[in-house]
Amino acid sequence: MDRCIFEPEHEIYRASVRTWIEKHVVPDYPAWDKARLVPRTLFNQAADLGAFAAVPEQYGGAGVCDFRYNAILIEEAAHLGVAPAVAGIALQADICMPYLLDLTTDEQKQRWLPDVTSGRSITAIAMTEPGAGSDLAGIRTRAVRHGDHYIVNGAKTFISNGINADLVITVVRTGEDRHQGLSLLVIERDTPGFERGRNLDKVGQHAQDTAELSFTDARVPAANLLGEEGTGFAGLTRNLAQERVSVATAAIATAQAALRWTIDYVRQRHAFGKAIGEFQAARHRMADLVTEVELTQLYVDRCITELNAGTLNRVDAAKAKLWATEVQGRVVDACVQLHGGYGYMLEYPIARAYADSRVSRIYGGTSEIMKEIIGRSLKLSV
Repeated sequence: MDRCIFEPEHEIYRASVRTWIEKHVVPDYPAWDKARLVPRTLFNQAADLGAFAAVPEQYGGAGVCDFRYNAILIEEAAHLGVAPAVAGIALQADICMPYLLDLTTDEQKQRWLPDVTSGRSITAIAMTEPGAGSDLAGIRTRAVRHGDHYIVNGAKTFISNGINADLVITVVRTGEDRHQGLSLLVIERDTPGFERGRNLDKVGQHAQDTAELSFTDARVPAANLLGEEGTGFAGLTRNLAQERVSVATAAIATAQAALRWTIDYVRQRHAFGKAIGEFQAARHRMADLVTEVELTQLYVDRCITELNAGTLNRVDAAKAKLWATEVQGRVVDACVQLHGGYGYMLEYPIARAYADSRVSRIYGGTSEIMKEIIGRSLKLSV
Protein backbone atom coordinates (compact mmCIF):
# COMPACT_ATOMS: atom_id res chain seq x y z
CA MET A 1 0.00 0.00 0.00
CA ASP A 2 1.38 3.38 -1.01
CA ARG A 3 2.07 5.91 1.71
CA CYS A 4 0.25 9.21 1.38
CA ILE A 5 1.86 11.57 3.90
CA PHE A 6 4.65 12.88 1.68
CA GLU A 7 4.48 15.71 -0.86
CA PRO A 8 6.70 16.02 -3.99
CA GLU A 9 9.14 18.28 -2.10
CA HIS A 10 9.63 15.54 0.46
CA GLU A 11 10.55 13.03 -2.22
CA ILE A 12 13.07 15.48 -3.67
CA TYR A 13 14.60 15.76 -0.21
CA ARG A 14 14.57 11.96 0.12
CA ALA A 15 16.62 11.61 -3.06
CA SER A 16 19.14 14.15 -1.72
CA VAL A 17 19.37 12.34 1.61
CA ARG A 18 19.86 8.98 -0.07
CA THR A 19 22.64 10.36 -2.28
CA TRP A 20 24.35 11.98 0.72
CA ILE A 21 24.23 8.79 2.80
CA GLU A 22 25.50 6.66 -0.08
CA LYS A 23 28.39 9.07 -0.72
CA HIS A 24 29.36 10.30 2.74
CA VAL A 25 28.20 7.66 5.21
CA VAL A 26 28.17 4.18 3.69
CA PRO A 27 31.87 4.09 2.61
CA ASP A 28 33.19 5.09 6.07
CA TYR A 29 30.57 3.37 8.17
CA PRO A 30 32.68 0.26 9.00
CA ALA A 31 35.47 2.48 10.35
CA TRP A 32 33.06 4.55 12.46
CA ASP A 33 31.44 1.36 13.74
CA LYS A 34 34.86 0.12 14.83
CA ALA A 35 35.84 3.49 16.36
CA ARG A 36 32.49 3.68 18.23
CA LEU A 37 32.19 7.31 17.10
CA VAL A 38 31.27 9.39 14.06
CA PRO A 39 33.35 12.45 13.08
CA ARG A 40 32.03 15.86 14.07
CA THR A 41 32.11 16.88 10.40
CA LEU A 42 29.15 14.59 9.81
CA PHE A 43 26.98 17.05 11.75
CA ASN A 44 28.22 19.91 9.56
CA GLN A 45 27.29 17.95 6.45
CA ALA A 46 23.88 17.08 7.88
CA ALA A 47 23.30 20.77 8.62
CA ASP A 48 24.10 21.63 5.01
CA LEU A 49 21.60 18.96 3.98
CA GLY A 50 18.90 20.67 6.08
CA ALA A 51 18.66 18.30 9.04
CA PHE A 52 18.29 21.22 11.48
CA ALA A 53 15.98 23.33 9.34
CA ALA A 54 13.43 23.73 12.15
CA VAL A 55 15.52 26.55 13.61
CA PRO A 56 14.08 30.00 12.72
CA GLU A 57 15.78 31.98 9.96
CA GLN A 58 17.17 34.66 12.29
CA TYR A 59 19.30 31.97 13.94
CA GLY A 60 20.55 30.39 10.72
CA GLY A 61 17.84 27.83 10.01
CA ALA A 62 14.96 27.71 7.57
CA GLY A 63 12.08 27.78 10.04
CA VAL A 64 10.63 24.58 8.60
CA CYS A 65 9.00 22.55 11.38
CA ASP A 66 7.89 19.45 9.50
CA PHE A 67 8.72 16.09 11.06
CA ARG A 68 8.31 14.38 7.68
CA TYR A 69 11.77 15.67 6.75
CA ASN A 70 13.16 14.22 9.99
CA ALA A 71 11.48 10.90 9.21
CA ILE A 72 13.06 10.76 5.76
CA LEU A 73 16.58 11.02 7.20
CA ILE A 74 15.82 8.24 9.69
CA GLU A 75 14.23 6.01 7.07
CA GLU A 76 16.95 6.32 4.46
CA ALA A 77 19.70 5.57 6.96
CA ALA A 78 17.81 2.44 8.07
CA HIS A 79 17.17 1.32 4.49
CA LEU A 80 20.88 1.62 3.70
CA GLY A 81 21.88 -0.25 6.85
CA VAL A 82 23.74 2.62 8.56
CA ALA A 83 21.15 3.88 11.05
CA PRO A 84 23.55 4.15 14.04
CA ALA A 85 25.74 6.60 12.10
CA VAL A 86 22.94 9.15 11.82
CA ALA A 87 21.33 8.39 15.19
CA GLY A 88 23.20 11.28 16.79
CA ILE A 89 21.98 13.65 14.10
CA ALA A 90 18.41 12.47 14.64
CA LEU A 91 18.88 12.93 18.38
CA GLN A 92 19.85 16.55 17.80
CA ALA A 93 17.04 17.23 15.32
CA ASP A 94 14.21 15.25 16.90
CA ILE A 95 14.84 15.15 20.64
CA CYS A 96 17.13 18.02 21.67
CA MET A 97 15.88 20.66 19.24
CA PRO A 98 12.39 21.10 20.75
CA TYR A 99 13.96 22.04 24.09
CA LEU A 100 16.19 24.63 22.45
CA LEU A 101 13.32 26.05 20.40
CA ASP A 102 10.47 25.99 22.91
CA LEU A 103 12.05 26.53 26.32
CA THR A 104 14.82 29.03 25.61
CA THR A 105 14.86 32.80 26.05
CA ASP A 106 15.79 35.08 23.16
CA GLU A 107 19.25 35.47 24.66
CA GLN A 108 19.73 31.71 24.89
CA LYS A 109 18.53 31.22 21.32
CA GLN A 110 21.03 33.81 20.09
CA ARG A 111 23.80 32.17 22.09
CA TRP A 112 23.21 28.54 21.12
CA LEU A 113 21.08 28.10 18.02
CA PRO A 114 23.41 29.42 15.28
CA ASP A 115 26.09 26.87 16.16
CA VAL A 116 23.55 24.06 16.60
CA THR A 117 21.98 24.89 13.24
CA SER A 118 25.33 24.77 11.45
CA GLY A 119 26.42 21.56 13.15
CA ARG A 120 29.31 23.30 14.91
CA SER A 121 27.66 22.46 18.23
CA ILE A 122 26.49 18.94 18.99
CA THR A 123 23.77 18.39 21.55
CA ALA A 124 22.77 15.65 23.99
CA ILE A 125 20.15 15.20 26.67
CA ALA A 126 21.13 13.68 30.02
CA MET A 127 18.26 12.07 31.89
CA THR A 128 19.30 8.54 32.87
CA GLU A 129 21.42 7.99 35.97
CA PRO A 130 23.06 4.87 37.40
CA GLY A 131 20.09 4.55 39.78
CA ALA A 132 17.29 6.16 37.76
CA GLY A 133 16.12 5.18 34.29
CA SER A 134 12.50 5.29 33.20
CA ASP A 135 11.49 6.77 36.57
CA LEU A 136 12.49 10.39 35.96
CA ALA A 137 11.24 11.36 39.40
CA GLY A 138 14.08 9.27 40.87
CA ILE A 139 16.78 11.58 39.50
CA ARG A 140 19.38 12.53 42.11
CA THR A 141 21.85 14.78 40.26
CA ARG A 142 21.52 17.97 42.27
CA ALA A 143 21.93 21.63 41.33
CA VAL A 144 22.14 24.20 44.15
CA ARG A 145 21.82 27.89 43.34
CA HIS A 146 24.86 29.91 44.42
CA GLY A 147 24.69 33.49 43.25
CA ASP A 148 24.72 33.65 39.47
CA HIS A 149 25.58 29.95 39.14
CA TYR A 150 24.28 26.50 39.98
CA ILE A 151 26.67 24.05 41.61
CA VAL A 152 25.95 20.63 40.09
CA ASN A 153 26.92 17.26 41.56
CA GLY A 154 25.94 13.85 40.28
CA ALA A 155 26.34 11.39 37.42
CA LYS A 156 24.53 10.39 34.24
CA THR A 157 24.87 7.26 32.14
CA PHE A 158 23.81 5.85 28.74
CA ILE A 159 23.99 9.38 27.25
CA SER A 160 23.82 9.31 23.46
CA ASN A 161 26.17 11.86 21.82
CA GLY A 162 27.86 12.00 25.23
CA ILE A 163 31.40 12.03 23.82
CA ASN A 164 30.80 14.50 20.98
CA ALA A 165 28.34 16.80 22.76
CA ASP A 166 29.06 20.50 23.29
CA LEU A 167 25.69 21.28 24.93
CA VAL A 168 24.14 18.77 27.32
CA ILE A 169 20.53 19.40 28.35
CA THR A 170 20.77 17.99 31.87
CA VAL A 171 17.93 17.00 34.18
CA VAL A 172 18.84 18.11 37.70
CA ARG A 173 17.13 18.17 41.07
CA THR A 174 16.63 21.68 42.46
CA GLY A 175 13.94 20.79 45.02
CA GLU A 176 12.59 17.89 47.03
CA ASP A 177 9.24 17.41 45.27
CA ARG A 178 9.43 14.33 43.01
CA HIS A 179 8.19 16.22 39.98
CA GLN A 180 8.27 19.94 40.70
CA GLY A 181 11.76 19.60 42.13
CA LEU A 182 13.27 18.91 38.68
CA SER A 183 14.85 21.53 36.42
CA LEU A 184 16.72 21.58 33.11
CA LEU A 185 20.20 23.06 32.81
CA VAL A 186 22.28 23.29 29.63
CA ILE A 187 25.82 22.30 30.64
CA GLU A 188 28.49 23.30 28.17
CA ARG A 189 31.56 21.33 27.12
CA ASP A 190 34.16 23.44 28.94
CA THR A 191 32.27 23.75 32.24
CA PRO A 192 34.65 23.34 35.22
CA GLY A 193 33.79 20.17 37.11
CA PHE A 194 32.11 18.48 34.12
CA GLU A 195 33.87 15.31 32.98
CA ARG A 196 33.11 12.56 30.49
CA GLY A 197 33.68 8.95 31.37
CA ARG A 198 34.21 6.10 28.98
CA ASN A 199 32.50 5.63 25.65
CA LEU A 200 30.31 2.68 26.63
CA ASP A 201 30.81 -0.65 24.86
CA LYS A 202 27.29 -1.61 23.76
CA VAL A 203 25.88 -4.76 22.19
CA GLY A 204 24.92 -2.80 19.07
CA GLN A 205 24.55 0.78 17.80
CA HIS A 206 28.33 1.01 17.84
CA ALA A 207 28.72 4.09 15.64
CA GLN A 208 26.54 6.07 18.08
CA ASP A 209 28.72 7.27 20.94
CA THR A 210 27.15 6.64 24.35
CA ALA A 211 28.91 7.93 27.44
CA GLU A 212 28.98 8.30 31.18
CA LEU A 213 29.01 11.90 32.45
CA SER A 214 29.94 13.19 35.89
CA PHE A 215 29.58 16.54 37.63
CA THR A 216 31.72 17.44 40.64
CA ASP A 217 30.95 20.94 41.92
CA ALA A 218 30.37 21.91 38.29
CA ARG A 219 29.69 25.64 38.06
CA VAL A 220 26.89 26.24 35.55
CA PRO A 221 25.66 29.79 34.88
CA ALA A 222 22.10 30.37 36.05
CA ALA A 223 21.59 31.89 32.60
CA ASN A 224 21.71 28.30 31.27
CA LEU A 225 18.46 27.31 33.01
CA LEU A 226 15.78 26.22 30.52
CA GLY A 227 12.42 27.63 31.52
CA GLU A 228 11.67 28.27 35.16
CA GLU A 229 13.24 26.39 38.05
CA GLY A 230 11.06 23.41 38.97
CA THR A 231 9.47 23.03 35.52
CA GLY A 232 11.85 20.37 34.25
CA PHE A 233 9.42 17.46 34.53
CA ALA A 234 6.76 19.37 32.58
CA GLY A 235 9.33 20.21 29.90
CA LEU A 236 10.39 16.59 29.61
CA THR A 237 6.86 15.21 29.29
CA ARG A 238 6.00 17.90 26.75
CA ASN A 239 8.71 16.70 24.38
CA LEU A 240 8.53 12.94 24.90
CA ALA A 241 5.84 12.44 22.23
CA GLN A 242 8.18 13.55 19.43
CA GLU A 243 11.01 11.46 20.84
CA ARG A 244 8.80 8.38 20.82
CA VAL A 245 7.57 8.99 17.29
CA SER A 246 11.21 9.30 16.24
CA VAL A 247 12.01 5.92 17.83
CA ALA A 248 8.91 4.36 16.22
CA THR A 249 9.91 5.75 12.82
CA ALA A 250 13.37 4.23 13.09
CA ALA A 251 11.96 0.92 14.31
CA ILE A 252 9.53 0.39 11.47
CA ALA A 253 12.08 1.59 8.88
CA THR A 254 14.53 -1.01 10.18
CA ALA A 255 11.84 -3.70 10.01
CA GLN A 256 11.12 -2.75 6.39
CA ALA A 257 14.81 -2.93 5.53
CA ALA A 258 15.11 -6.33 7.20
CA LEU A 259 12.20 -7.62 5.14
CA ARG A 260 13.69 -6.34 1.90
CA TRP A 261 17.06 -7.96 2.61
CA THR A 262 15.35 -11.21 3.55
CA ILE A 263 13.05 -11.32 0.53
CA ASP A 264 16.11 -10.93 -1.71
CA TYR A 265 17.92 -13.64 0.24
CA VAL A 266 15.16 -16.27 0.20
CA ARG A 267 14.70 -15.76 -3.53
CA GLN A 268 18.37 -16.53 -4.21
CA ARG A 269 19.28 -19.07 -1.53
CA HIS A 270 18.47 -22.67 -2.41
CA ALA A 271 17.92 -25.74 -0.26
CA PHE A 272 16.71 -29.20 -1.25
CA GLY A 273 16.69 -28.17 -4.90
CA LYS A 274 14.59 -24.99 -4.71
CA ALA A 275 14.68 -21.42 -3.43
CA ILE A 276 13.92 -21.05 0.27
CA GLY A 277 11.14 -18.66 -0.63
CA GLU A 278 9.32 -21.44 -2.43
CA PHE A 279 8.73 -23.36 0.78
CA GLN A 280 5.27 -22.76 2.22
CA ALA A 281 6.61 -22.17 5.74
CA ALA A 282 8.85 -19.35 4.49
CA ARG A 283 6.09 -17.81 2.33
CA HIS A 284 3.58 -17.82 5.17
CA ARG A 285 6.06 -16.37 7.64
CA MET A 286 6.96 -13.58 5.24
CA ALA A 287 3.27 -12.92 4.63
CA ASP A 288 2.72 -12.42 8.36
CA LEU A 289 5.71 -10.12 8.67
CA VAL A 290 4.88 -7.96 5.64
CA THR A 291 1.30 -7.51 6.83
CA GLU A 292 2.36 -6.55 10.34
CA VAL A 293 4.94 -4.04 9.07
CA GLU A 294 2.59 -2.34 6.61
CA LEU A 295 -0.17 -1.96 9.19
CA THR A 296 2.30 -0.55 11.69
CA GLN A 297 3.62 1.92 9.13
CA LEU A 298 0.11 3.30 8.66
CA TYR A 299 -0.21 3.99 12.38
CA VAL A 300 3.22 5.60 12.62
CA ASP A 301 2.41 7.77 9.59
CA ARG A 302 -0.79 8.89 11.29
CA CYS A 303 1.22 9.82 14.38
CA ILE A 304 3.60 11.87 12.23
CA THR A 305 0.62 13.71 10.76
CA GLU A 306 -0.79 14.38 14.22
CA LEU A 307 2.62 15.49 15.49
CA ASN A 308 2.91 18.03 12.68
CA ALA A 309 -0.58 19.29 13.46
CA GLY A 310 0.24 19.63 17.15
CA THR A 311 -2.52 17.20 18.13
CA LEU A 312 -0.53 14.06 19.00
CA ASN A 313 -1.08 13.04 22.61
CA ARG A 314 1.32 11.14 24.86
CA VAL A 315 -0.81 7.98 24.88
CA ASP A 316 -0.91 7.61 21.10
CA ALA A 317 2.82 8.32 20.94
CA ALA A 318 3.37 5.60 23.55
CA LYS A 319 1.31 3.17 21.45
CA ALA A 320 3.44 3.94 18.39
CA LYS A 321 6.68 3.46 20.30
CA LEU A 322 5.50 0.26 22.00
CA TRP A 323 4.07 -1.43 18.95
CA ALA A 324 6.65 -0.38 16.36
CA THR A 325 9.62 -1.47 18.47
CA GLU A 326 8.01 -4.78 19.39
CA VAL A 327 7.26 -5.38 15.69
CA GLN A 328 10.85 -4.48 14.88
CA GLY A 329 12.08 -7.09 17.33
CA ARG A 330 9.83 -9.82 15.96
CA VAL A 331 10.58 -9.03 12.33
CA VAL A 332 14.34 -8.77 12.65
CA ASP A 333 14.51 -11.97 14.69
CA ALA A 334 12.41 -13.85 12.13
CA CYS A 335 14.54 -12.51 9.29
CA VAL A 336 17.71 -13.72 10.99
CA GLN A 337 16.09 -17.16 11.22
CA LEU A 338 15.21 -17.13 7.53
CA HIS A 339 18.83 -16.30 6.70
CA GLY A 340 19.97 -19.39 8.58
CA GLY A 341 23.61 -19.38 9.64
CA TYR A 342 24.39 -16.40 7.43
CA GLY A 343 21.96 -14.34 9.50
CA TYR A 344 24.43 -14.58 12.38
CA MET A 345 27.38 -13.29 10.34
CA LEU A 346 28.15 -9.60 10.76
CA GLU A 347 29.04 -9.26 7.09
CA TYR A 348 25.28 -9.45 6.47
CA PRO A 349 23.24 -6.33 7.31
CA ILE A 350 20.53 -8.43 8.98
CA ALA A 351 23.00 -9.54 11.66
CA ARG A 352 24.02 -5.95 12.38
CA ALA A 353 20.35 -4.92 12.49
CA TYR A 354 19.72 -7.72 15.01
CA ALA A 355 22.35 -6.31 17.36
CA ASP A 356 21.29 -2.70 16.79
CA SER A 357 17.56 -3.26 17.22
CA ARG A 358 17.30 -4.70 20.70
CA VAL A 359 17.77 -1.41 22.52
CA SER A 360 14.78 0.24 20.84
CA ARG A 361 12.48 -1.51 23.33
CA ILE A 362 14.47 0.08 26.16
CA TYR A 363 15.46 3.65 25.30
CA GLY A 364 12.91 6.43 25.03
CA GLY A 365 10.93 4.61 27.72
CA THR A 366 10.80 0.83 28.01
CA SER A 367 7.96 -1.23 26.57
CA GLU A 368 6.74 -1.77 30.12
CA ILE A 369 6.54 1.99 30.74
CA MET A 370 4.67 2.46 27.45
CA LYS A 371 2.15 -0.16 28.57
CA GLU A 372 1.75 1.64 31.87
CA ILE A 373 1.05 4.96 30.13
CA ILE A 374 -1.50 3.31 27.85
CA GLY A 375 -3.04 1.30 30.68
CA ARG A 376 -3.49 4.33 32.93
CA SER A 377 -5.30 6.13 30.14
CA LEU A 378 -8.01 3.44 30.28
CA LYS A 379 -8.96 4.52 33.83
CA LEU A 380 -9.49 0.93 34.94
CA SER A 381 -9.17 1.72 38.65
CA VAL A 382 -12.39 2.49 40.54
